[in-house]
Amino acid sequence: MVYNLKKAIWATIIAIIVFGLLVLYSASSQSTRVSQQVFYNQLFFSALGLLAIFFLSRVDYRKYYDFAYLFYGINVFLLIAIFIFGYYALGAKRWIEILGLNFQPSEFMKFSLILALARYFTDHKPKISFYNPWAKPALFSEFIIPFMLTAFPMLLIFKQPDLGTAILVLGIFFVMVFAAGVSARYLACFFGLCVLATPLLWQMMKSYQRDRLMVFLNPNIDPLGAGYTIIQSKIAIGSGQLFGKGWLAGTQNQLNFLPERHTDFIFSVIGEEWGFIGGIAILACFYILIISSLRVVEQTKETFGYLAGVGFVSIFALQIIINIAMVLGLCPIVGITLPFISYGRSSFLVFVLMFGFLINLGKKNKIL
Repeated sequence: MVYNLKKAIWATIIAIIVFGLLVLYSASSQSTRVSQQVFYNQLFFSALGLLAIFFLSRVDYRKYYDFAYLFYGINVFLLIAIFIFGYYALGAKRWIEILGLNFQPSEFMKFSLILALARYFTDHKPKISFYNPWAKPALFSEFIIPFMLTAFPMLLIFKQPDLGTAILVLGIFFVMVFAAGVSARYLACFFGLCVLATPLLWQMMKSYQRDRLMVFLNPNIDPLGAGYTIIQSKIAIGSGQLFGKGWLAGTQNQLNFLPERHTDFIFSVIGEEWGFIGGIAILACFYILIISSLRVVEQTKETFGYLAGVGFVSIFALQIIINIAMVLGLCPIVGITLPFISYGRSSFLVFVLMFGFLINLGKKNKIL
């Protein structure tokens, strides 16, 4: 069982990456908008990423505890530096260049925030069980400080603007405080405040973000503008039917009707060319990887490893759910990539770091 669990994690990671490369090749093969260089870049980083997971799985995960706050501080500094040294692309200022390499600090914040919160709750373990909502916990130490650790980078990311990653950062906060055992009263009150703050959030949004929310309700109100991408995505996925049109044979993809098909909307290419069967197959791989990782986490008895593991698996699963719901028109377009499949070096590297940590977590706790 131990061997099978380790094998399942490695096999599904490799299967997802290989399948993603096939889809990315198709998405860039005939495109006048997407250079096929993105495929070769992803191929290089895929090979590098698998090697990195192997070596990171040999690094004691407990060392991350010592550097958790340092990683967090560096990431916050880079998020601030974006507003000074960053550059615009696709209508947002999210990227920064260091030593000739472009990357998104907001992607790495997901990793560093989970580590910071895991260390904080390890050092300040809540005295109150989540299942005892009527007790009197310590409000400041158990909720306000972790929220401040989350809120500052979340606001910086929202300002770029990057609504999707800001939502994921808030999701990290909910997952981590729940896993740490923070009082249910705090979570219920905070959720209520988030609902009450919705009108304020609407006023803070950029006009294109508001348009995306409106076309989520009715894409046909702007079929050639904000609603164009989701309409083309639904056409692509629907036309794939059960078995798909075949690799390199998707018309919405190959004839350049589908924007952002190599990043946020790559699942639309899967649906068109590989059909319902292909979509279910990749979801099955994601499911096996998530369940296998959760089995590693649930058998971990050390607090920091357990909390960080819960955070990593949860953000991986949440990002898959949001991305697929987005391309199916079940939630607004918020710019979330599909892990290990969408093109994007920063996002790819973040999940490499996470699964390197998780595999080592299993090894050190004699689970793998």
